[in-house]
Amino acid sequence: MSVTSPRLASLAQPAAPVETVAEERCELCGGVLPPQHRHVADLEKQSLLCACRACVILLGRPGAGGAHFRLVPERVVLLDRFRLADEQWAALQLPVELAFFFRSTPAGRVVALYPSPLGATESQLELGAWQEIERDNPVLRELEPDVQALLANRARGACEYYLCPIDSCYELVALIRAHWRGFAGGSDVWNEIAQFFERLRAQAETEP
Repeated sequence: MSVTSPRLASLAQPAAPVETVAEERCELCGGVLPPQHRHVADLEKQSLLCACRACVILLGRPGAGGAHFRLVPERVVLLDRFRLADEQWAALQLPVELAFFFRSTPAGRVVALYPSPLGATESQLELGAWQEIERDNPVLRELEPDVQALLANRARGACEYYLCPIDSCYELVALIRAHWRGFAGGSDVWNEIAQFFERLRAQAETEP
């Protein structure tokens, strides 16, 4: 009986095919995307697009995207002086205590969305209730349409509010959708939510 060295045996086998990972491409120009990249709001399709550095520089110029594209900002601000009474929150008629609000150019109004196991769900925003909150918090008038949101976290005793990029809100939506289990979500999803807000808090500026 002949014995073959394990090393020779391995050399005799055909090489296994090397799996190639497809490079991510800019959804505007097709260029290669770095792992960390910015996003652009496509107002016509109401979607977010991944953008390379060259497109970010181009669309960072005032008016460069026209009425079609808008660069999502990076700035996060913790609104530690935000005023929102429990009665005002109840008047918004949201079924959960995590939500984000932004001015939608296509809709022509402020839109309220909340994360759910099925993704981002729109809530019919009570206009009068929102206008009262806006009067109490003039900083909301600074929201850049379509790309910047008020993110409210009142879940499990929290009380924190952020001006943040719209893509951060959809990151939270994706996180909840991926980790939600059962009726109440399970411990894993709440740990992920807590870690998300820890990262956001570390990134945020304080309100001037």
